[in-house]
Amino acid sequence: MDAPLAALPTSPREKLRLAFTVNGEGRDLTVEPWKTLLEVLREDLLLTGTKHGCELGECGACAVILDGELSLSCLVAAVECQGREVVTVEGLRGGPDLHPLQAAFADHGAAQCGYCTPGMLVAAKWLLDRKPDASREEIAEALSGQLCRCTGYLQIYEAVEDAGRALRGEPAAGPRLPSTRRGGGDGA
Repeated sequence: MDAPLAALPTSPREKLRLAFTVNGEGRDLTVEPWKTLLEVLREDLLLTGTKHGCELGECGACAVILDGELSLSCLVAAVECQGREVVTVEGLRGGPDLHPLQAAFADHGAAQCGYCTPGMLVAAKWLLDRKPDASREEIAEALSGQLCRCTGYLQIYEAVEDAGRALRGEPAAGPRLPSTRRGGGDGA
């Protein structure tokens, strides 16, 4: 069933009322009718984890979970979000502890410049919520809409695999970093 649309303004300068849930918290605000969800999150709610990227739906930097589905917030009109539920990267963390994905990304060095990281984390959460035992191929498919120019993706895939293990209650494999020892001996 479609969510009810916010009351449309009667003039182009009139703002509209938007009531929706963001990261588990009810939000009620007035916004310009032409704004995207991305703009409302960043400019009106000051949730700047969701990034402006291409603004064409091709880079994934603005990914959010909208009513349980992975969505690109740059392509969603704010008016479409009336009564709906949005999860941003800020909503991953519950309390003082990092989400297993956040911890695994840090452990594996899966973030270089960090610009794509929020979208990667949200897309990975969306996948692991559905399939915590996702294969490498399923991870690659789920993250295929997220572009990264820094990491080469290997550390990202490994981090998602480790986070899946943590979510299943299994021990993490840990980062697969090259050895710094010379000669392969006992280190002496």
